[in-house]
Amino acid sequence: MPIAEVNIDVDQSEIREYINGKLDETLKKSLFVWDIEEMSKRTCMSKSFLENEFLHDPRMKLLERRKEKGKRFWFYEQSLEVMKEIMNEW
Repeated sequence: MPIAEVNIDVDQSEIREYINGKLDETLKKSLFVWDIEEMSKRTCMSKSFLENEFLHDPRMKLLERRKEKGKRFWFYEQSLEVMKEIMNEW
């Protein structure tokens, strides 16, 4: 009975890209709103940069939700689209 030899070459960057894509799909389905802390983590941008470049923009102000003296939240998908629009204007 012959023994088969199998060699598999793995491209780590493709695997990483695939996993990140799947994670993004899952997050989009489960993430409803985000705060500035989460926004900073997910975009790899500092909170001060987000404040200066995105959060003072009138389009982002429309999406901001906050109780009186409470924590600020933004709708995830809509704010992500607005952030893309702002970045395309740079």
